[in-house]
Amino acid sequence: MSAPLSRALADLPDLLQAHLVLSLAAIALAVGIGLPLAIAASHAPGLRAPVLAIVGVFQTIPGLALLALFYPALVLLGRATGWAVPALGFLPALLALSIYAMLPIVRNAVTAIAGLDPVLRQAADGIGMTARQRLLRVELPLGAPVILAGLRTAAVWTIGTATLATTVGQPSLGDLIFSGLQTENWVRVLVGCGAAAVLALMTDALLGLIERGIARRSKAMVLSGIGALLFAVLLAFVPLSGGNGDADRPAYVVGAKNFSEQYILAALLERRLEAAGMRVERRDNLGSAIAYRAVAAGDIDVYVDYTGTLWANVLNRNDNPDRETMMRVLSRGLMARDGVRVLGSLGFENAYAFAMPAARARALNIADLDDLAAKGPELTLGSDLEFLSRPEWRAVEGAYGMRFGGSTAYSPTFMYRAVANGRADVISAFSSDGRIAALDLVTLADPRGALPRYDAVILLSQRAAQDPELVRALRPLIGAISIARMREANLAVDREENAIDPAAAAAALDADLR
Repeated sequence: MSAPLSRALADLPDLLQAHLVLSLAAIALAVGIGLPLAIAASHAPGLRAPVLAIVGVFQTIPGLALLALFYPALVLLGRATGWAVPALGFLPALLALSIYAMLPIVRNAVTAIAGLDPVLRQAADGIGMTARQRLLRVELPLGAPVILAGLRTAAVWTIGTATLATTVGQPSLGDLIFSGLQTENWVRVLVGCGAAAVLALMTDALLGLIERGIARRSKAMVLSGIGALLFAVLLAFVPLSGGNGDADRPAYVVGAKNFSEQYILAALLERRLEAAGMRVERRDNLGSAIAYRAVAAGDIDVYVDYTGTLWANVLNRNDNPDRETMMRVLSRGLMARDGVRVLGSLGFENAYAFAMPAARARALNIADLDDLAAKGPELTLGSDLEFLSRPEWRAVEGAYGMRFGGSTAYSPTFMYRAVANGRADVISAFSSDGRIAALDLVTLADPRGALPRYDAVILLSQRAAQDPELVRALRPLIGAISIARMREANLAVDREENAIDPAAAAAALDADLR
């Protein structure tokens, strides 16, 4: 068995169980809310259209966007009420997925109940049934096949969409998919996708068995389907490992955004904290805004961010001071605003930099962003998923009048592939990325200083900052990682041949630093 496959299979049981728990909880909540709502709407024609319209509108929102929107909503709810609302992880994923699952449940239930032959209702009324008896003995049993068909659709949608829950810090099979995409580990992608598909198909098959059993009035089929589903519920909640004898140690959450360097640095932080005797949990694949809000809210305790990102997106600054001034103002500003402590810089910078193949740059006589702006309308830009909506792009656009003939947003992995195969002429690269040298790219000078500095810094939540052992464990990393070391670690993960996983790269980097 290959090493990538063995590592993916080692991660699979815990992620599969977390995925199953989340999916089952979301489906149960959707049924618990959607079915009573559908019953009410089916008996009140004036309520029917608004209910179906509202659940239909929610269904049009992309699943990833719905998940992302619940994080700030829960943060605001916590601030407004003073309650300890968990805004990262299970709760936002549960709420978003439950809403996403409601449309087929509500629509099919309304169709099943409201579409019954009026003669059947009249017959039930004629023999003296109450409204409740008519619902339980006539409407729901006769409408069960249509209702179950909606539940089957909702279950498949939910299990598939639950892979996106990793973006709000909830472990799921999406962890395998997202990390595999970013590191070009296609084995992890296939294992994650395959497991999600099998889980969805098995759930659909069991619900289909129950549906057919009801239609054929076969108690054995119905009980077999229900029994298998109950067994799945039991498996979802049975611990996969024995009790944790270290449960009395402090547990800290290490966060990471969704690219290789972040996975490596998060694994490095995790190693240092575990070596100091602390329990550690990971929350990977977080968006930039969610990651900072999470550390400010205490949902994660430590992660690595970049000064330019914090300067523009958190402090809303558009000036570009020197490194010392930026670090000083950031440290004071983040502490005053959110109680977030900047422990210090790791020693390298991962700045945005426009990059293009060296041969192409020479042929077009492009050396800096002024030259690029002059040639821009003839060129195609490949950017990462965030760049064109960030203040940094607006700064470059304003300083240079930058325009391109076309632009396409990619995940970082595919952005580099696009410039390598000629689909993009220039990309918004990252200065610490080892693929710049590996692909013979040249980074273009920024003579007008539009792009801010991006020193990699360790951020601590209020709780983490007050733990002297944690600070002592991480402080040796300050100023210890050079740009050359970081590029080497990144390339070890991102190269096409003999790539290693981020944990192995972190282990090598850690050994090199000691």
